[in-house]
Amino acid sequence: MSRPVAGGYADGVDDQQPVPLTKSPPERPVPSAPAGPADTDLRASDADRDRIADILRDAFAEGRLTPEEHAERIDAVYRARTQGELRPLVRDLPASVRPLPGPVPSGLPSAPAAGPATETLAAVFGGAVRKGRWRVTPRTRAVALFGGVEIDLTEAVFEQQEVVIDVFAAFGGVEVKVAENVSVRGAGTGIFGGFDVSNQEAVDPDAPVIVVRGLALFGGVEVRPVKGKRLRNLRAG
Repeated sequence: MSRPVAGGYADGVDDQQPVPLTKSPPERPVPSAPAGPADTDLRASDADRDRIADILRDAFAEGRLTPEEHAERIDAVYRARTQGELRPLVRDLPASVRPLPGPVPSGLPSAPAAGPATETLAAVFGGAVRKGRWRVTPRTRAVALFGGVEIDLTEAVFEQQEVVIDVFAAFGGVEVKVAENVSVRGAGTGIFGGFDVSNQEAVDPDAPVIVVRGLALFGGVEVRPVKGKRLRNLRAG
């Protein structure tokens, strides 16, 4: 078909009209979820502090930390309030690759609460005492920094046969009192200090077994049987 063009007619020119371009509607920005607190701002739990203390203890045993560095960092561990204060204490140690537990996502059910497996007694420029009729956890941690910790097990309730007490005393002391009819086993070191734990075996094979282990640095750790004190029911509830 011919159609007029400037200066005459042109043959074979497609007379199809151009298709107008359509503009797609602008994309709407997706609203972002409100930002939560940074991990470093999360409050540290006792379990977080205990985990960092375990890493420091292993590093000290491997010779990665001097006694002075270990004591300084342990002091900082039990003064820390947030996870951000804990992480720098193990950043230069191999075990620090294990992350601290994160927050539980909102909307998810939390695990049912259970009794604590570890109890921590810390005395920093002060004192901490645990005595009377109390339920002993499978593991107890005692830290004395320029202070004293007393753990009296003579009237305690044992819900498991073996309990472990991890102690660290720097310029302080930890004293553990036990009944005469329990077994005691010790494994520790004193550096410019004393680690006085004498093994004893109970006659009853079902008697509680108390294992005390740790380090005394310019301090003292002592386990002392109390004369005349005997557990009547070894695992009374």
